[in-house]
Amino acid sequence: MIYNLLYPLSSDISLFNVFRYITFRGVWALLTALLLTIVIGPAFIDWLRRIKCGQHIHEDVAKHMCKEGTPTMGGLLMGFSLLAGVFLWADLTNPYVWLAVLVFTGFGAVGFIDDYLKVVRKRNKGLSPLGKLSLQLLVASVAMFFLIQQPAYDTHLALPFFKGLRPDLGWFYLPFAVLVIVGSSNAVNLTDGLDGLAIGPSIVAGGCFALFVYVTGHSEIAKYLQIPYLAGMGEVTVFCGALVGAGLGFLWYNAYPAQVFMGDVGSLSIGATLGFIAVLCKHELVLVIVGGLFVIETLSVILQVGYFKFTGGKRIFRMAPLHHHFELQGIPESKIITRFWILSILLGLMALSTLKLR
Repeated sequence: MIYNLLYPLSSDISLFNVFRYITFRGVWALLTALLLTIVIGPAFIDWLRRIKCGQHIHEDVAKHMCKEGTPTMGGLLMGFSLLAGVFLWADLTNPYVWLAVLVFTGFGAVGFIDDYLKVVRKRNKGLSPLGKLSLQLLVASVAMFFLIQQPAYDTHLALPFFKGLRPDLGWFYLPFAVLVIVGSSNAVNLTDGLDGLAIGPSIVAGGCFALFVYVTGHSEIAKYLQIPYLAGMGEVTVFCGALVGAGLGFLWYNAYPAQVFMGDVGSLSIGATLGFIAVLCKHELVLVIVGGLFVIETLSVILQVGYFKFTGGKRIFRMAPLHHHFELQGIPESKIITRFWILSILLGLMALSTLKLR
């Protein structure tokens, strides 16, 4: 909004010319979302307590029983701050920004319904697995349908490390991209089991994709790095900045010991948005590296369930997802979180290195 209102005046007031720079607006979107989250966080958490939006803790991990009743649905706070940062600093005529907003709010709505049924209506299971998945597939499919209609976008798949290999998936690209978005959404949701565990790697991933979308939307840098160039894609950097800022602000209250949990309204929306941005900037496969921690956590659940069924009751891990396995080994929660954050940073750096390894 600020860009659309003030930049047209730059021909008369040279100071307003600064708004043309995506990096400038990206930084201010980050700061806006960060400060807004921190400032309104205490009042928001108190409101969640008053309306009794407390997290129910399963008895499987006895150490977590002390967290019973901690306010959840903190993803609403992140969502408000992120959207405020985007609407204030992004170019609101850019279709890619609006599609990212569509995915974020759409998956956030699915998570909100699930949280509302579990926390407010006291239905322990919330949405049925089929109902939840169906709504996720619907939102992702709608977003991808509109994305493919954009003239600058194509259905080629970019492969990291192979600069000249870009197979055209045709209409198969639509279900593939939907799978990436929905899979990423649920992977972050599975990881959200310890204080700050999911939001830390999400911040790292958001920062990495801020760089990816910026270079994808910059014709000269994209040519130099030999990656697909997409006009207008750089504007999504502002969205990524707001995502990182909202995440940092939320971490202020979600760090161990957490004052608030993000709930499905936060984890589903953040995961889906990361997946969609990976699709936007043609780094779908690099997402596996950027979000490697989420992949590991998801694979631990798949392996655990598959092995349990195949062997008639035996387990690979003491408990899945993987962070619970380490907890049951006696490793302190704060140490698990910190080590997982370190791993996510290393994976993020590895993903950034693919920009040159072509």
